[in-house]
Amino acid sequence: MKKNLFFWQLAGLTFCAVLGTILHFLYDWTGSILVAPFSAVNESTWEHMKLLFFPAFIFAVIQNLFFAKEVKSFWWIKLFGILLGLFTIPIIFYTYNGAFGVSPDWFNVLIFFIALFFEFFGEYQLIKYSEINLKFNIIPLMVLIFIAVLFGFFTFYTPYLPIFVSPV
Repeated sequence: MKKNLFFWQLAGLTFCAVLGTILHFLYDWTGSILVAPFSAVNESTWEHMKLLFFPAFIFAVIQNLFFAKEVKSFWWIKLFGILLGLFTIPIIFYTYNGAFGVSPDWFNVLIFFIALFFEFFGEYQLIKYSEINLKFNIIPLMVLIFIAVLFGFFTFYTPYLPIFVSPV
C-alpha cells in the first residue's frame, strides 16, 4: 500500500481542493442552515479553516479503510497533517496581512492550496519515512471529532475574536 501512497496523497489533495472550493460557495448557493456548520458562512479566517478541515476529515475516513492495518499510527498522522494545514492558514494570512496590510483574493485562495499541500506532504513524509507506532488511535480520532464539533458550534455562537470576524 505504501507504494501507492503518493497517489493516495495526491488524490486526497485533489479531493480536498475540489470539495473545499465547493464548500466555499455552498452556503451562499443554498442559504441552508444545514450546510452552515461545514461550509463557509462568511469570509473570516475561521470559516476558511473549515474548508480544509471537513474535506480532509472525510478523506481520512475513506483512506483509513485502506491504510489502517498497514499504518498503525494512521489517526495520529492524520491529526498531525490536518492540524498542520489548519495552522498554516492563519499563520500565512496574518503574517502576509501584517506585512502588507491587505491580501488580494487570489492570494487568499493560494493560502488554502498551500495549506493543503503542507497537510498532505507532511502526512506523506510521516507515513513513508517514519517508524512511528503510536497506540490509542481513538485519541486523535476523538480530537478530530471535537474539532468538527467546535467548527459547528462556533458557526452559530461566534466569539468576537479577530479570527472569527469577516473582513468583508
